[in-house]
Amino acid sequence: MRVLGIESSCDETGVAVCDTRRGLLAHTVYSQIPLHAEFGGVVPELASRDHVRKLVPLIRQVMRESGTPGGEIGGVAYTAGPGLIGALLVGAAVGRSLAYAWGVPAVGVHHMEAHLLAPMLETPAPEMPFVALLVSGGHTMLVEVRGLGQYRVLGETLDDAAGEAFDKTAKLLGLPYPGGPALAALAGQGVPGRFKFPRPMLGRPGLDFSFSGLKTAVMIAVDGLDLDQQGKADVAAEFQQAVVDTLAVKCRRALRESTAKTLVVAGGVGANQALRARLQADGKAHGWSVFYPRPEFCTDNGAMIAYAGMLRLRAGERAQLAIEARARWSLEDLRPPGQTGTD
Repeated sequence: MRVLGIESSCDETGVAVCDTRRGLLAHTVYSQIPLHAEFGGVVPELASRDHVRKLVPLIRQVMRESGTPGGEIGGVAYTAGPGLIGALLVGAAVGRSLAYAWGVPAVGVHHMEAHLLAPMLETPAPEMPFVALLVSGGHTMLVEVRGLGQYRVLGETLDDAAGEAFDKTAKLLGLPYPGGPALAALAGQGVPGRFKFPRPMLGRPGLDFSFSGLKTAVMIAVDGLDLDQQGKADVAAEFQQAVVDTLAVKCRRALRESTAKTLVVAGGVGANQALRARLQADGKAHGWSVFYPRPEFCTDNGAMIAYAGMLRLRAGERAQLAIEARARWSLEDLRPPGQTGTD
């Protein structure tokens, strides 16, 4: 079966074709960063309109690059949530319409499930069960993954996600949008330790996260200071180290509490090199394996949607004709194929 995957949950338009036998055949992502840069963040209405403008040309491009005429598509997967509702509706409407026109099944994919499964696109791929750290601009959570649709949230952020804290701290330092990657790059030039920032909630039991206090600590520390470039780099380095320390300790706790011996890291912040190096070192020291998707599959993309959709379609899951889109959708609401209530 060949599956067309469509991602449009926020500010990336992603399209891919995945084959059950040959794997990923083609994928492309269009980023709206230049569109939103002047506003310092994503403008939902502009995001939706840009998905309308770019989605069909990208589908044509990927179908051509994969050598797949419409008649060879066996199913269509689209992001059904969570995300910006207008942006989701664009991908859902196009995906459901194409499936109807081609006479093939469709399935609405949970965005977070797709991120959790993104490392399965790599070779070697992790084997379930595993513990996943899902860390991005909108989400920071630890999830125990037992199988497709079998997820238990072990801990999650109580306020700002790690990626959101990166972006807000970058803005405090006057860095360009998008702030997270810019701050990570600047941190490589800094020296941790000149500033002292907290490691939130490490003194408490449990696996939940909180990053708003860390962001506030940075704001207090730099208030009134005329920082030069090196000073900003030192702030960035200590902030990044605080986030990495917090995530690493929580991952270690989660793996101690789980029977799994594998850690999967997914989401946009999963591309952070300091975080990868720390978790890799911790894994080697404590005897567990660490898996990541390649950096281009850490951020939102169509390949992960095509892959997650392919697994569910192959297992017999089918969406109804109604267009499905949910701005909010708990990961724990998902069920294995055959237990979802769909036709």
